[in-house]
Amino acid sequence: MGAEDILTDLGLTGAAWAAPIGSGPGVGFNEHRSVTPASVMKVQIALTVEDLIAAGRLDGASPRRLPAAARTPGPVGISLMRDDVTMSVRDLVVAMLTISDNVATDELVALVGLEEVNRRTGDLGLAHTRITSDLGTMLDQLAGEVGFDDYAGLAAHDPAADGSPSREELAAGIAASAALDPGRGSRTTASDVVRLLRAIWTDVAGRPSACRRVREVMANQLTRARLASGFPASVGISAKSGGLLGVVRNEVGVVGLPDGRAYAVAVFTRREPPNTTDPAVIDSAIGRVARALVDELSGD
Repeated sequence: MGAEDILTDLGLTGAAWAAPIGSGPGVGFNEHRSVTPASVMKVQIALTVEDLIAAGRLDGASPRRLPAAARTPGPVGISLMRDDVTMSVRDLVVAMLTISDNVATDELVALVGLEEVNRRTGDLGLAHTRITSDLGTMLDQLAGEVGFDDYAGLAAHDPAADGSPSREELAAGIAASAALDPGRGSRTTASDVVRLLRAIWTDVAGRPSACRRVREVMANQLTRARLASGFPASVGISAKSGGLLGVVRNEVGVVGLPDGRAYAVAVFTRREPPNTTDPAVIDSAIGRVARALVDELSGD
């Protein structure tokens, strides 16, 4: 079964690309198709922050106060905390990459600015990659598109008790929103992300200490059910997952084989309503796609 067939059999669309770290051709499918990155975009935010720290333009130990009254929604981390939090800039990067913390992400975006992040990806030749807003803004705009004042109103809506819009209407509206439309919202391609990862792993994406730090933190990502599910425990995985509102489910990273060979891999999937494929099945499919591409490149 081909790599793309793994997704097609589940009624999913997607894109995937893999290439060796260093030099050499890549393999995959739909690698130039524009896709919604979701939290995969946090890799370029981390790179920007770490490179500014390495350049002495940003103090990584500087504390940032995150008030409880103004929190970006999210399923983990600081979003769930009831009290004000103070955390250093460099530790915000750790929270952002390891548990995909949304509050940490938006604080870092506010600190360095999206223009700086997008300028850097442009300088690296990632012509099809752009972040259009922070996460809080994106969620509030999405809520507005489906008829709510803000994301809090959307999250609190219970169709069984509150009536219209129904769950089906909400699902269709969310899938059609700018947040999930790479023609209007944040976007990337599998090819661009693999190019970024190769640049980070070869110390050409920024200062070597910044690239090294991004690699170290990505190796500690908590999620291990996607790329890592396709490989034995002897294979090293440094990754960043991404998912958004049940529609997109992605992961990108570097697969390090025991013999020292390493491959950058990006897998993006999209599940359109009314498809109800279990997220755990999609996670496993991401691992299978990654394994198929790495096997093709390595000759295994």
